[in-house]
Amino acid sequence: MTRQRIFAGSRLKSLRHDRGIRQADFAATLDISTSYLSQIEHDDRPLTPALLGRLQKLFPLGWEEVAADAGDRRAGALREAAADPLFAAQPLAPEQLERAALQQPQLADQFVALHAAYRRAGQRLQIIDEALTGGTAEGSRLPWEEVRDWFHDAGNYVDTIDRAAEALAAELRGDAPSPSIESIERRLQGALGISIVYRQSQSLRDFDATMRHLVIDPSQPPESRRFQLAHQYAALALASEIAAVVEASPLRTTAARQLLHVGLANYAAGAVLMPYAAFRASARAVRHDIDRLRLDYGVSFEQACHRLSTLQRPGARGIPMFFCRVDMAGNITKRHSATRLQFARFGGACPLWIVHEAAAIPDRILFQLAETPDGLRYVSMAKGLVKPSGSYARSPRRYAVALGCEAQYAGDFVYADGVDVNAPQAATRIGPSCRICPRDDCDQRAFPPSDRPILVDPDRRDVVPYRIG
Repeated sequence: MTRQRIFAGSRLKSLRHDRGIRQADFAATLDISTSYLSQIEHDDRPLTPALLGRLQKLFPLGWEEVAADAGDRRAGALREAAADPLFAAQPLAPEQLERAALQQPQLADQFVALHAAYRRAGQRLQIIDEALTGGTAEGSRLPWEEVRDWFHDAGNYVDTIDRAAEALAAELRGDAPSPSIESIERRLQGALGISIVYRQSQSLRDFDATMRHLVIDPSQPPESRRFQLAHQYAALALASEIAAVVEASPLRTTAARQLLHVGLANYAAGAVLMPYAAFRASARAVRHDIDRLRLDYGVSFEQACHRLSTLQRPGARGIPMFFCRVDMAGNITKRHSATRLQFARFGGACPLWIVHEAAAIPDRILFQLAETPDGLRYVSMAKGLVKPSGSYARSPRRYAVALGCEAQYAGDFVYADGVDVNAPQAATRIGPSCRICPRDDCDQRAFPPSDRPILVDPDRRDVVPYRIG
C-alpha cells in the first residue's frame, strides 16, 4: 500500500496569514523549525503524518478535507475512536495510529467498527434504562418519538433530500445566497399551478391538493412565511424523493410515516433556503455567528441553528454540532447531536444547562463552557425566543434553543471568544439527566441515579437530603 504524499503549502500559508500568525510563531506552535515550515509552504517538502495530525488537532475544521483528499479517512476514523475517554489511561500516539492505519488497514477498520458498536451498545443501554425508569417501554414509543429517533440515527442528514433541495435552490436563488419569497411564489404558481392566498387562519399553512390552493397565515414573521412556502414547494417538487426515503424507513405505523414525511419536507425546506455548500462556507467565514447567518439567508434564529446541526455530508462536513429546543417546562422538544454529547430521551435535561436560564430571558444570547461526566468539554450558546401567535386569544410560544460543539472547535465558534476552555475550574459540570447522571456531588439533583442506592442520615441535612451510595 503506497501512501500519497501531501503537498499543501499554499493552504498552510493561507491558514497562517488568515490568522495573522508570524512564520516563526507558527513553526513553534507546530514544533518544527522555521526553515522546515518555509520548505513546506513552498511545496519543497510534503506534510508528514505526524505534522498533519498536529494540524488537524489545532485546526480541525480547516484540515478535515486534507486528510480525506489524501485517502486518510481510515486514519481519521482511527484517531477519533482512539480519542475516546475509555483509552485515556494509555493514549496512543498519532504516529502509532498512522502506522496502524497504513500497515494494518483491516485491523484498523475492525477497531473502528468495534468502537462504534461499543458506543451504540452504551446508548442502547441508556435508552433502555431511561425507558424503564420513566415508565416508557421501547416498544411503545409514540410516533413522534420514533421519527425523532429516526432523524437521530440518520445523523440528522439525509443525503438524497439535501442534494435535491440544493439543486432546487440553484434554480431559484440566482446570485443571492437564498431564494427570495417571490421566486418561490413564482415557481409554485407557474410551474406547479398553485394559487396562493395570504389570509388569517388557525393554521400556519393549509394546502388543498385537489384544488391546488395554498393558504398562508400572514401573521407569521416573514422568515416563517417563507419557510412555509419552501416547505410546500419542496413537498411537491421532491415528492418522489421523500416518498422513497419514507418507504425505506423502518417505521411501520401510519402516523409515524406521515410524521416522517412532514419532517423530511421541513428538512428539504431548510436545505432549499440554506443550500448546503453555500451555507457551510458562510458558516465557516463568520465562525458560526447565527445572527449574521440568519440575516444573510433571511431565516430565523432557530432555522439557522437547526441547519448548522445538519451539515454532516460525507467529505464536506461542518463542525459536529449539537442542537436542541427546550420549552418553558424544561421539555426537550427538538434534539440532535452530531457530537459525543447525548441527550436524555425521556424526561428533562440537566438543570445546570444554560438553556433553561435562556428560556426565561428572551432575545439574549448566553454562553456556557460545560463538562460532561466523561470529561469532555463543550462550548455552547443558548437564546430564549418568543414566537408570536398573531392573536391576543392565543398565547405566544416561548422556548429556548441551544447550539454547541466540542471544545476542540472553540476557535471556530464565535461565542467562545475570550474563553479559556482548558481552565480547570471554568466549566460547569453538567450531565444528561438526573436519573442517569453518575455525579455523586451535585446539589442540583431532582432525582437520585436509578442504578445506585441512596444513603439517608436522619441526623444530617445537606442541600440534597441523601447521599449517593
